[in-house]
Amino acid sequence: MAIDTKKNLRSQVMYSVFVRNHSRRGTFEGVRRDLDRIAGLGTDILWFMPIHPIGEVGRKGTLGSPYAIRDYRAVNPEFGDMEDFRRLVDAVHERGMKCIIDVVYNHTSPDSWLAQHHPEWFYHRPDGSFCNRIGDWSDVIDLDYSQPALWDYQIETLTQWAGLVDGFRCDVAPLVPLEFWLRARREVAQVRQDCLWLAESVEPKFIMKAREEGVPMLSDGEIFQAFDVSYEYDVYQKFLGALTGENSLEEYARAVNRQEWIYPDNYVKLRFLENHDRARAHFLVPEEKALENWTAFLYFQKGLVLLYGGQETGCTHRPGLFDRDPVDWSARPDLEGLMTRLAGIRRDPLFADSRYQVQALDGGILLARHRKGGRELLGVFSTAGRAGAVPVDLPDGLYENLVDGRAVEVYERNLSFPGGPVILKNG
Repeated sequence: MAIDTKKNLRSQVMYSVFVRNHSRRGTFEGVRRDLDRIAGLGTDILWFMPIHPIGEVGRKGTLGSPYAIRDYRAVNPEFGDMEDFRRLVDAVHERGMKCIIDVVYNHTSPDSWLAQHHPEWFYHRPDGSFCNRIGDWSDVIDLDYSQPALWDYQIETLTQWAGLVDGFRCDVAPLVPLEFWLRARREVAQVRQDCLWLAESVEPKFIMKAREEGVPMLSDGEIFQAFDVSYEYDVYQKFLGALTGENSLEEYARAVNRQEWIYPDNYVKLRFLENHDRARAHFLVPEEKALENWTAFLYFQKGLVLLYGGQETGCTHRPGLFDRDPVDWSARPDLEGLMTRLAGIRRDPLFADSRYQVQALDGGILLARHRKGGRELLGVFSTAGRAGAVPVDLPDGLYENLVDGRAVEVYERNLSFPGGPVILKNG
């Protein structure tokens, strides 16, 4: 684990923006005009998906994937120019938020600046042509980190951006050597001491497939040495399985609990119901009351909460990466009010430093607790959105539900559960 990772990241909310699809025009200015609303959700950190120019060779769709980058040191002219981006970053900071940008360091587009000027920094087939090592990524070619000069260029690029932004989300970070990330963290800290490092760690099956094919792939345990936050893909399949019936809710709860002892004390997982690579939460959970419960459970989890632009309006369609596909801001249900209240609840210091435990009960109930120093936060969430009596280890009496301010009763160690999410303070 990065020894200087701050536990207070567990109390924060990150909002992910794909500039192309966030507004009608798909520009930096379109995002800037929406910042007040985004900040009003309780957002602490804004993550911009790749803002760089996109390659044309091998391009997918009409506009190409933002992850097929042509130049790491420039911005996509479709979004605006560098001054437009600086204006956006300044506006983010004026509202008390931080911002991070995507770093895609495993690969570039085939017509990238690096491919043209330093072809020796890439993997090649026996015939000398560019290639990639794994995945159906026909629009990119892989960088070869056995080249020391590549390390110097990439880290120099990071230090340049660190003069403007507050951190980096690093795409498929496990495919890049750990030693590179450790050195990058040290050198960037000389420019921005509190730089945030988020790793897109990968699912277990991806790790095993890569290793089987002879491609080195970092585990979460290794990733945490250089990064502050990693994806929760180590438990994501159990989450999906609980929704589809492939596995039980109890198996998912056990997977979450396991994180408490296999990772260091200051581990931070990126908690999400959806992201740009996965189905929308409302698509996976069509019933609105159940979606409210899963959303509240997301905010109750131990870790950094991620929202993907449009999640707050209950969008079911995941925007494509290769064409103009704007977010439908008229979708329903409207979860903004709920998310704003939940973000406020997360300011309690117990979310940042606690013993965390999740329990699956009959009827699709998740019962979760944060405990430390005689204090406890208890959350009750119905994954089916149904009311009922839930056994709890609390003294009888009336308690305030922090989610909506209403009173809920505990009698003979049973909570009268209203069907919507419940979060209580005890002690």
